[in-house]
Parts: sequence; structure tokens; C-alpha cells
Amino acid sequence: MNNDFEIAIVGGGIMGLSIAYNLAKLGVTNTVVLEKSYLASGASGRNGGGIRQQWTTKTNIELMKQSMDRCDSFAGELGVNVWLRQGGYLFLARSQAHVDKLEKSVKLQRDAGLPTRLEKGSYAKKIVPGINTNGVLACAYNPTDGVIFPWPFLWGYSEKYCELGGEVRLRCEVTRIERKSEGFALDTTSGKVNCKRLINACGAWSPEIAALLHVDLPTHPIRHQICSSEPLKACLEPLVSDLQAGLYFSQSMRGEIVGGINLKDEPHTTEMKSSLSFLREYARALTRVMPGYQSLKVLRQWSGPYDHSPDGNPILGEHPDCKDFFLCNGFVGHGFMMAPIVGELYAKHLAKSETHQIFSDFRYARFSENSSVALETFNIG
Repeated sequence: MNNDFEIAIVGGGIMGLSIAYNLAKLGVTNTVVLEKSYLASGASGRNGGGIRQQWTTKTNIELMKQSMDRCDSFAGELGVNVWLRQGGYLFLARSQAHVDKLEKSVKLQRDAGLPTRLEKGSYAKKIVPGINTNGVLACAYNPTDGVIFPWPFLWGYSEKYCELGGEVRLRCEVTRIERKSEGFALDTTSGKVNCKRLINACGAWSPEIAALLHVDLPTHPIRHQICSSEPLKACLEPLVSDLQAGLYFSQSMRGEIVGGINLKDEPHTTEMKSSLSFLREYARALTRVMPGYQSLKVLRQWSGPYDHSPDGNPILGEHPDCKDFFLCNGFVGHGFMMAPIVGELYAKHLAKSETHQIFSDFRYARFSENSSVALETFNIG
């Protein structure tokens, strides 16, 4: 078994697999992805599957336009059906502050060529039958946003990457990293691995890997909970988000209502436990928006950790004080939907030295340099 690689990627989530696959497409196949558990065991397999272009910064809007294009062609390129359904995203605003935020973001989105529109709150009834718009001042709707099924996304990347010559090692936890004159020596639960370049793509677990190299990564996990209901007849086209409550919900291809809510004081932990308080707050917020769901039965509840950075933006590129150690962390709750384009740009960055603007904007050094990066404020759903 080969244990000497050009690039080792720690973390077999969507971001690590996307980088690996895109590297293989460019001919860089002497790579390995090290996953401590099984595919879809972490946050990538525990999210709601929402993919949207409605953001509040130009950078994220442009990234997601490109990422949506990749999602649309994913089945044809990789031969895996991810059940992409572009039913749109519908944001509800109940305060003037949220209306003002929507006005600014919709302008940015329309300037970028998206069909997003801002309407009065009552307009939501035309899109979602049975919705309660009492107290809703305005709503923003983009019909080209959508939802996918997360697991096939990971499997598709993994299978195609391996077909191109790459390797994925499951149940392979990195326990020690030694810095060599050229590259790194990794101790894992499956033996030794040597690499010239190392990528940390572990999401909320990234600080643990960085610490093995005595690197302080200023990110932290926050638990995010989701649940799924019994299946209903098809009745909900868009993913709906109530900004005031921090609520979001959509309907899967099988009919389940899948949703979550941002709770205050969620623990900073990677432990994936569920709570009764989540169900209580989610049920209150959901039935406020959709009174017809009052008798809805919840069949499954789970959680996964968001990967938070100090300014809510990702950390990308080579660490300034640790040569050949590359970071891909801090995406909060939108790393999954951005992985197709970020993985492509990262692969070009590594294989061709093509440096996209995101590697400058989201560099690690910005925290010590006190440089200003536009703050993303739509980290919901």
C-alpha cells in the first residue's frame, strides 16, 4: 500500500472530497483523503441540503452562482443523482431591519443577474399555499435556489475521485503530525502516511488537526439541530426561512418536512446530540408560519456542528507560519453548498498556482492584520 503522497487531505467531508476530485481532474492523483469515520458521518451528511444564491456579499453571491451551475451538471458529470430540486428559497422578514437587509441583498443579487425579487409579505401566499403571513412585512424569493440530497453528493465525489486514481481511507484517524524538512509525516490509526503538502478540511474538527502542528486555528464548533417529519403529499416548493425566528424548512423528494432553527446558547461542541428544547422551539416557529403542520409527526432528529470563524467567513490557503499546510475551514453553515466551486478553485490553486480572490480575502493572516472582509449575515439554512 502506497504511503507516500504529494497531497494528503484530512477530512472526508464534502469540502475535502471536492478538492480531491478536482485535483484528480487536473491530473494530480497521488493524493489521499483521510477520514476518521465513514463518509457522511460528520456535518456534510447531517445538513438540510439547501443550496442558494441569496447572500449579502458579492463574493458569496458569485461563488454560489458558479456552485449552482456545478450542482446542476453533477449527475451528468459524476453519474450520481443528487435529487436537485430548484424550488427556490423564500425569506420572510418581520422587522424593518430585516426588510432593509433584504432590500440591500436583493439589489446585489439582481446586479449579479439573479431573478431574486422583493415583495410584500402577502406575496408569500402565492408561492406557499397555507402559509401564515400575519406579521410578515416583506419576502424575498429566488426561484433558482434549491435543495439536494447530501449523501449522494459525497458518494459521487468519492467514487469518481477513486476512479481517477485517488485514494480514500476510511476509519483512518490522524493522531500525530510531524513536520519534516520537506512535507509531513502523519501517524494514523491505519499506519503511517507521508505527504509533501497537507490540507486541513475537517470542518468543526479542524482546530484539533491544526493543534497537532502547534497551529492555533481561531474557529470553533456550534451545534446545529435538524429534524425530519413523516412524509406528506407534495405541497411545498421552496425552502422557507423566517429570519426573525432563525427557522428554515423544506420538503424532500420523499415528502418529509426537513428543517431546523438557530437556537441561542447552543454548546460549542462537536458532540452530535439532540435536545428537547430544539423540538419545542422548532415546533413553535414552524406552526406559526404553517398552522396546518400542527399535527405533523416528527420521525427523526439529529445534529451536526457548524464551523464558525471569528468574522463568519472561511479561512483559506496556506498557513503563513507553516509552509505547505493548507486550510479550508470556517464556512459556518454554507460550506456544503459552496464545496463544488471552492473545491475547483482550491485544486487550481494547488495544481496550477492560480490564485482566486478568495485566497486573498479569506487568508488566515487577516486576523492579525485587522483587514476588513465583508461580513456575511445570511448564515441560516
